[in-house]
Amino acid sequence: MALHDTFRPLPAGAGMCEQIEHLTAEAERQVSHGLWVLTDDEAALARKTACGLADAVRDASEHEDLPVIDRLERLREALAVLAISIARTHGQLAWFLAQASTALVPVLHWRALRADERSSFGTVAPAPGDLTDAERAVRRLRDALARAITGTATARAEGRGPRPAA
Repeated sequence: MALHDTFRPLPAGAGMCEQIEHLTAEAERQVSHGLWVLTDDEAALARKTACGLADAVRDASEHEDLPVIDRLERLREALAVLAISIARTHGQLAWFLAQASTALVPVLHWRALRADERSSFGTVAPAPGDLTDAERAVRRLRDALARAITGTATARAEGRGPRPAA
């Protein structure tokens, strides 16, 4: 099988963290094979995105005791970070971030406030495990972005991929 033919989407029932793990494994494979080498601008945006995700969703020990409304707010902030980053790039980084955003779409269907189902626009209260899954997915994505930046630096040192602008 050719290197570019290996990506396969997960079944629809996969959780958010599982989807992000699958996506980041593919990104890491592409980086390690020199199929994806971030330009300087992409690396800077990936770094900014990773920092934004880290600011939105901190360590598990800080999040698990927060009220649902605060946890949901931070997850929505992570999606906003991704949306802004997608708007500022094209190509593989945009595609990667867009796919990550797609994996996190269930967050947009959640609400923290009690509501009558007839007036809640189809939103639902997330289960505690759903919040944890989404938070773990954001942390995994943050870490994968950092590894992509490092992998790009390694690829450049080995003479693969685009060279930094002079």
